[in-house]
Amino acid sequence: MIMKRLFFHLTILLSSTLLLSCSTARISKTKEQKVLIQTTEGDITLKLYNETPLHRDNFIKLVKAKTYNGVLFHRVIKEFMIQGGDPNSKTAAPDMMLGEGDVGYTIPAEFKTPAIYHKYGALAAARESDDTNPHKVSSGCQFYIVVGKKFTDEQLDKMQESKIARYGHTNDSTYKFSAQARHDYKNVGGTPHLDGNYTVYGEVLKGMDVAEKISKVQTNSHDRPVKDIRIKKMKLIR
Repeated sequence: MIMKRLFFHLTILLSSTLLLSCSTARISKTKEQKVLIQTTEGDITLKLYNETPLHRDNFIKLVKAKTYNGVLFHRVIKEFMIQGGDPNSKTAAPDMMLGEGDVGYTIPAEFKTPAIYHKYGALAAARESDDTNPHKVSSGCQFYIVVGKKFTDEQLDKMQESKIARYGHTNDSTYKFSAQARHDYKNVGGTPHLDGNYTVYGEVLKGMDVAEKISKVQTNSHDRPVKDIRIKKMKLIR
């Protein structure tokens, strides 16, 4: 009788393990969602990371709701990034200061450094500053695309030391650059000082020439383009 009970429990445990393994395998093989951004300057194609499901699902929800249709790239800084997603920008008057618009909620941070980082072309979530946002939660709608610049090993070492001293510990990998990140920051570029502080949840597949073009336009004292650069439409693609 005891042997039968033991066999029964082992069978249940094995079945559960197999089901969990199959479920995990399906999740790991889930195809990454792609998004097409049609702007007044050209098209940009994104892919969203499955490793950051909260940000991924929220972005998909907003795209389906057409929340981004008509918004501006309201903050643009050369060799840094282009930022958009403020709902208030849809009907903003010229020179109106933007960046305070939201959708009424925030998204918990999903830092995945050092594996996912602010390389050239990264898609990341904007947020309020540390002073008012100690948990570094993300805006529910505002995002940016990294253009950045290239860095030397010496610059990366100093940046890493500074971040560990301020935020982490010497054994905390969150603020250490991986070998791949170092290679990309030296040879392709990015914004490494943002790693571990802002959530990266996707990247540009096509259209970085458009992002670069936008990053170089003339801006006012608030980094808003003098000539409006608008997102005409966003849509999910296969």
